[in-house]
Amino acid sequence: MRFVATLLLWLVTTVAVAVAVPVCWAQHTLVDRGGYVALATTAAKNHELQKATASELGIQINKLATSAGYDLSTSTMSNAAGLYTSSSAFPGQFGTANGYAHDWLFTDTMAHSDASGRWVVDLSPMLSDRSFKATLSALGIRVPSKIEVPITDSAQSVRPGQFRAATTWGPWARVGICVLTGVFALLTLAVTRSRGKTVAALGISTMIVGAAGWAGIEVGRRYINDGLNRTTGNVRQVADVMVDTAIANAHQWLNITLAIGGGLVVLGVLVTLVGNVGRRVVRKPKPVAAPAA
Repeated sequence: MRFVATLLLWLVTTVAVAVAVPVCWAQHTLVDRGGYVALATTAAKNHELQKATASELGIQINKLATSAGYDLSTSTMSNAAGLYTSSSAFPGQFGTANGYAHDWLFTDTMAHSDASGRWVVDLSPMLSDRSFKATLSALGIRVPSKIEVPITDSAQSVRPGQFRAATTWGPWARVGICVLTGVFALLTLAVTRSRGKTVAALGISTMIVGAAGWAGIEVGRRYINDGLNRTTGNVRQVADVMVDTAIANAHQWLNITLAIGGGLVVLGVLVTLVGNVGRRVVRKPKPVAAPAA
């Protein structure tokens, strides 16, 4: 009966771990604004993202130049923008811009929608960077208060505040699943006869979760690509890099999960060995005293 209870609790703990890892990762990296800004800042150090952003900035600058009466090629302005996107100031400003986009998706605000209701990113803070001001001022170009670039191709793709519930309930879900995982793990250890073997079994289940996560990401990437097809122009290339950065971050979490599982296996083996040695010492018979002469 105790074996059945231990097995059942082990299975429940394994399921809890399988839920806890992605929930904690998503809350920390995607739902939390600070985590998402940090992710975007990291992605902005990628050369492909810098190149795509420079191309988009070049298009927007060319539009401003054309409206001011100048005939400038988009490639020339993109090359100039490339100097900015490769600078140390760009990652932080790119992260800030993505923070505003995060507000649109996770809060009920229309501040980052265009007239058609599409999700947009305001590039005016980037064009207001000091590296641009001198060039644009020399051409008589004044950066408008807003330069909005659509991320999605239609208003039906995503809606403002579509994931607002995740912001409200995400922190509670993270705490709840972590507490439940810990409780079930402790119950498993309390019910079992051999704590060393059970610790090792919990380690194995944790490693299984980590390996399954790697496999799940590879399978899910196809569906992510379907979602990226809703983006437009250079934004698609930027989104590709953002997704790759998020996947790399998820892989780090899964690697930590695998390492924790491996540590638990080693700990369980050591506890089992020490317990076996202790029982042998206790069971060792005392030497019989020789009879008196």
